Amino acid sequence: MDDHDGYFDERVAATYDESSEGPFEPGAVEAAVDVLAEFAGHGRALELGIGTGRIALPLSRRGVPVHGIDMSRAMVARLRAKPGGDAIGVTIGDFATTKVEGTFSVAYLVFNTIMNLTTQAAQVACFRNVAAHLEPGGVFVIEVMLPELRKLPAGQNAVPFHVSPTRWAFDIYDDIAAQTMSSNYIDVVDGRGDYRSIPFRYVWPAELDLMAQLAGLRPRERWDGWTRDPLTSESGQHVSVWEKPAD
Repeated sequence: MDDHDGYFDERVAATYDESSEGPFEPGAVEAAVDVLAEFAGHGRALELGIGTGRIALPLSRRGVPVHGIDMSRAMVARLRAKPGGDAIGVTIGDFATTKVEGTFSVAYLVFNTIMNLTTQAAQVACFRNVAAHLEPGGVFVIEVMLPELRKLPAGQNAVPFHVSPTRWAFDIYDDIAAQTMSSNYIDVVDGRGDYRSIPFRYVWPAELDLMAQLAGLRPRERWDGWTRDPLTSESGQHVSVWEKPAD
């Protein structure tokens, strides 16, 4: 790990935007931006873990002023190199505690980024930090996976999510009680293998609701995804929205 950039160093940043599948697919990006632009209205948006600007840039092109927080200078450098990237304000730091000026209509964490905070205390601090930045009536939006514990056969702790001749990727559920896991990647390039592992702390919807309550936020919406389909017991992810009371 590069201590300067955390787990999202130049090696990760260099290839982060290469995918066009899943959350990187243009339609998926547009659906997320539709929701966030609606919540932003005529106000400002705060992205926690802004990265290379996958969401921030198209949201900014909708006329929404966006400010980001990110620990990785390598990821932010990729954002800056894109058209319009230099117009988006970014504060380098830990989004659980970093403060920025002003208030926002919407703050958001997408693509499992809440799990980059690997302790419950840090996740609680993140909610409190967001609440302090929201204007009355503003909302906090999180997109995150639902833990795939049902896919684990007895005695096993790994769930593969990509298998090809040149890449293997799998999640390891390390400690069920502590809710710790990691995503692991093995890539083969020119006959040489490369391995990296990124730790996470998975979190349940009800636990997120309690974190929101501790921060003075109240539940507003919860869907299966950005298209606002209902959440079911078979859903693999959810998009949840909490509101800062106007009073």
